[in-house]
Amino acid sequence: MTYFSAIFLGLIQGIAEFLPISSSGHLAFFQEVVAIFDTGDESIFFDVLLHLGTLAAVFVAYWAEIKALVLEFFTMIGVRKLPKGQKPDRLSRRMILFIILGTLPLFLILPVKDYVEGLYQNPIFIGCAFLGTGLILFLSDRLSRGSKTIKNASLVDVLLVGCGQALATVPGISRSGTTISVGLARGFSREFAVKLSFLLSIPAVLGANILSLIDAVKEGIDWTLMPVYLVGVAVAAVSGYLAIRLLKYISQKGSFGGFAYYCWGIGLVTLILSLVK
Repeated sequence: MTYFSAIFLGLIQGIAEFLPISSSGHLAFFQEVVAIFDTGDESIFFDVLLHLGTLAAVFVAYWAEIKALVLEFFTMIGVRKLPKGQKPDRLSRRMILFIILGTLPLFLILPVKDYVEGLYQNPIFIGCAFLGTGLILFLSDRLSRGSKTIKNASLVDVLLVGCGQALATVPGISRSGTTISVGLARGFSREFAVKLSFLLSIPAVLGANILSLIDAVKEGIDWTLMPVYLVGVAVAAVSGYLAIRLLKYISQKGSFGGFAYYCWGIGLVTLILSLVK
């Protein structure tokens, strides 16, 4: 792996992880379909590091909210004592419940984890998944604006968003696009749909990377490439943070229509290249 390929793949991961265009699909497109970047046997470990880079971007973008959730969680389990006269933060506790509930559907993927990972080598499927992501985004733009927030969203609403996140473990299906779209379909405000989507990514990314890291250690890690890896991680973190800011702005001011057309375009390109190879 070269510095150029690490920078390029880090940029793709950072941008596509949070914009609703599927980072997994794009990484598979450049590594499997056009095959211009071959990360070799170390690809699993590098992918883990890239995801940790984008996870760092979430922490920076939502640091105040995450800090409040962590402190309230420690209060809930009795590790942290509240100052005298201070009441529990009920909204933070409700969000903690939402994150736990929204993460549960991911456990349904574990029995078929190997099958899902095998889809990364199926460019025709990835092309179709891109087209499906475009359709999801296109339809979400035509939903009326909702007003549900953390105060009045139901447990069923959040569970369905979690099911959308589980579906998005499939390469080519955007995690952010799917979870935000399901939230909008359930009547969430755009701001709350985006926030919940990104906060749900924290346990999802951590859990997936723990499993992937085990596989990477088994395959072996080339520590001489660590400087190259870290450059890719830094690029993923910075571009990921900028992508979060951009998506928050678009969700408030604009629509996802442009992303839908982009996903249809890259989906068709993926299918065409797959058929002519």
